[in-house]
Amino acid sequence: MSFPLLTATAVLPALGAIATAAVPATKRTAAKWLALLVSIATLALAVVVAVRFDPGGDRYQLTESHAWIADFGVRYELGVDGIGVALIALTALLIPFIILAGWHDADPSPSSQLRSSGGGPKEAGTEPLTSIAEGRWRPTQGFFALILAVEAMVIISFEATDVFLFYIFFEAMLIPLYFLIGGFGDRAHQDGEQAAATQRSYAAVKFLLYNLAGGLVMLAAVIGLYVVAGNFSLTEIAEARANGSLEMSTSTERWLFLGFFLAFAVKAPMWPLHTWLPNAMQESTAPVAVLITAVVDKVGTFAMLRFCLQLFPEASKWATPVIMVLAVISIIYGALLAVGQRDIKRLIAYASISHFGFIIMGIFAMTSQGQSGATLYMVNHGISTAVLLLVAGFLISRRGSRLIADYGGVQKVAPVLAGTFLIGGLATLSLPGLAPFVSEFLVLVGTFTRYPVIGVIATFGIVLAALYTLVLYQRTMTGPLRPELAKMPDLRVREIAVAAPLIVLLVFLGVYPKPVTDIVNPAVKQTMSDVQQKDPQPEVEAAK
Repeated sequence: MSFPLLTATAVLPALGAIATAAVPATKRTAAKWLALLVSIATLALAVVVAVRFDPGGDRYQLTESHAWIADFGVRYELGVDGIGVALIALTALLIPFIILAGWHDADPSPSSQLRSSGGGPKEAGTEPLTSIAEGRWRPTQGFFALILAVEAMVIISFEATDVFLFYIFFEAMLIPLYFLIGGFGDRAHQDGEQAAATQRSYAAVKFLLYNLAGGLVMLAAVIGLYVVAGNFSLTEIAEARANGSLEMSTSTERWLFLGFFLAFAVKAPMWPLHTWLPNAMQESTAPVAVLITAVVDKVGTFAMLRFCLQLFPEASKWATPVIMVLAVISIIYGALLAVGQRDIKRLIAYASISHFGFIIMGIFAMTSQGQSGATLYMVNHGISTAVLLLVAGFLISRRGSRLIADYGGVQKVAPVLAGTFLIGGLATLSLPGLAPFVSEFLVLVGTFTRYPVIGVIATFGIVLAALYTLVLYQRTMTGPLRPELAKMPDLRVREIAVAAPLIVLLVFLGVYPKPVTDIVNPAVKQTMSDVQQKDPQPEVEAAK
């Protein structure tokens, strides 16, 4: 029996989460190092998965299949294609940087150490178990355990080839995220501790309700799929659809498609189902905000490729015109709202909504360039957003404010911080030479060939991206130095260790994206075959 590599890649962070949560309360530093080491070990396993994956081999590789709930046709089935391999690698890569960036985010706040009878500071680790929502007790072990739990659930979502197994973890990851948003919110809040707790609770509940609502609709579609197909195996159902042994009426396929797509559109997030994201990112710590938008939200766009297009090809083509319109609305709407934001993290949240519009547009352009670009965009957006948002978190933690108006002239006292922030911003606006440019170019090329009007409108999102990014940098980093920022420290060694490798990766993939495209292109060709689409041939005038 071969080593269950995919299971190990998902189980390791899950076991790490349990071990981290079990570390004694007085051993915060030990809990941090344990979580970091587990995340690095998971990254090593993800590298092994990528190395062992053969782009020219079978569609799903490193497969595992075991009986689970036999009476209902549920199996524990795992397998990865090139798209899954790329996103597993992205997830495993970002988690160590998220943990490093959040090294002190769950340490006790100053107020929690002023509760001894004499009013003096208490010994670290001895504060009472008061309400997490009040922000006075921040269990370090719980914070890092929840991050590892999310990593485990995201990875197995990228691996699952049983629809029911995917659904379980698609929904289960909401629980640790709910506690990360509501229990470990951003300390940079101008409205007082009680107001901050209220807004964190609101953001966490809104996040949970939106995603649970989408998940419930998907559950009905999953049950409907089982009634029609008699099992939950993605590969078996897709094969039966392809050879004609599984008959599904047009109306049934369309309803099932809508049930799946709605849940994925909420997770993605796509307009008009996006409104939970700005609240969640604003009230989360910067590392948790990165976890949401750079890691978890990719499950939604990944699932559109793996499940919507593969299981419901005709319905996918039927819905494409409407989805393309919604995607381009997301691009322009998100960019326009980003331009008008006064809060740094809300600006980045709306920018992400715009970027997800590009990803969805690339997926449903039904061209190989569009889908390759969309997959590459998922990877590049994860890295660029991580750089920008984590450095923004370092900036906010120094000033204690998320408001753009509270900054100015930062580059005079913190040039390294300003420089890394600029690179993250330039990547966000897809500057040539940085990774997102390649993916955005492919998406636009793939869209132009089939939907030229949509492609033209989407290009305005690039112009708006340049506007909100450069205005953000100008207002925070340039101009006269505000007196209260005169003693702001530059990036520390730990913070440079977070930003520098990601910036190197942005540059590397910007000039040489071949390692990723070589892995994902075969999977994209198979997806195009699923929906029976071929790239439009360019029209060439006959020589006179």
